[in-house]
Amino acid sequence: MNDPFPTDDAATPISEDERAGLIPQHITLQAELNEYEARGIAEADAWLHRRRHNLLEQTFVRTLHKRMFRTVWTWAGSFRTTGKNIGVDAALIPAQIKSLLDDTKYWIEQATFSPDEICIRFHHRLVLIHPFPNGNGRHARLMTDALIVQLGRPRFTWGGAHLAARGDDRDAYVAALKAADKDPNDIEPLLTFARS
Repeated sequence: MNDPFPTDDAATPISEDERAGLIPQHITLQAELNEYEARGIAEADAWLHRRRHNLLEQTFVRTLHKRMFRTVWTWAGSFRTTGKNIGVDAALIPAQIKSLLDDTKYWIEQATFSPDEICIRFHHRLVLIHPFPNGNGRHARLMTDALIVQLGRPRFTWGGAHLAARGDDRDAYVAALKAADKDPNDIEPLLTFARS
């Protein structure tokens, strides 16, 4: 039987237990799931930009994910408990998120990097931690957009494309992430992509 929710090499596979958390039972195809998730993300985006939030708090990291996917997944906003094709060991997620948030606060307070570089370093590490069962890239991009706006700069364009679907733009984004995976100081491709 064909998988109704196929993944590519860069997508996080959804386990059978995680699939059991699908709220709208009428969804049977990936395209339907993408559309349903996109509506929730748009609502979360509007909510996020209506007022200032305390972005660099662990509870907010989870709250935003829940707002994005609360009508789709019962586990929305919960850190993953299983291993994935990317990400730190599940037991390390809370500590890694805390470290990322503390580092980001320090970079901002000390003006260690430009606002764009702070945000792209934040984005890369959040994706690398991969705290949730699914939706990590979309969550990290929305978090990063909110952070750059709070730092007084315009939102990132992320190549101007819908990156949840396969295609050249997604490939370029994944290649830029992988370059930073190999060397965390090699973030120029990701910086360039985020503003292209």
